[in-house]
Amino acid sequence: MDLKESTLDERTEAPPAQRRSRRRGAALEKAILDAGWEQLVGKGVENFSYDSVAARAGTSKPVLYRRWSSLPELVIATLRHRIDERTIHQIDTGSLRTDVIELLRQVNEQRAEMFFLITGAGMYFEQIHTTPAQMREQVLAGLRPSMDGALARARARGELHCELPPRVANLPFDLLHGEILMTMQALSEQAIHSIVDEVFLPLVNAYDSGQVGAR
Repeated sequence: MDLKESTLDERTEAPPAQRRSRRRGAALEKAILDAGWEQLVGKGVENFSYDSVAARAGTSKPVLYRRWSSLPELVIATLRHRIDERTIHQIDTGSLRTDVIELLRQVNEQRAEMFFLITGAGMYFEQIHTTPAQMREQVLAGLRPSMDGALARARARGELHCELPPRVANLPFDLLHGEILMTMQALSEQAIHSIVDEVFLPLVNAYDSGQVGAR
């Protein structure tokens, strides 16, 4: 998200104690969005408001209004900030199987709680004229974990010899997200292994051997 240092400034609306060491720009934005996440986790989306976030951040509502003109914008910024602070790392484990398992573990550990928050607040999102699906799309836009690195390493090792369709490449993440949303629980290690060993790798092998996908 773009920082607007000219507007994100506590100025004179903050209490006197805040004005003596006035925060601005990136420091103020981080304090507000950290407070927003604490509010979401501690009180739920339905209790998320300008008042509650401003109080937690030790600032004033006008400061928030100048940067985020609507409450959905502030919710999205809060969730994006949380994602940015918990990056999914591409780790070379030595095989496609364990690379994909590691990626799924990270998504499962770092983003399951976010999906719970979004999905469990359907009525609240209706009140602010959006839906959980729209909220997820806006929050994750451009931030979807990528299989590109794992697949490129597999080709370099000689494990994989073909290009996979995007739907196939993204299948592990789609299955993970789908199960989280259906069960409202983070996946077990066994479930992650099942996605990789029983669904993804057999399909990859079928494409690699030419059994499917041939034109």
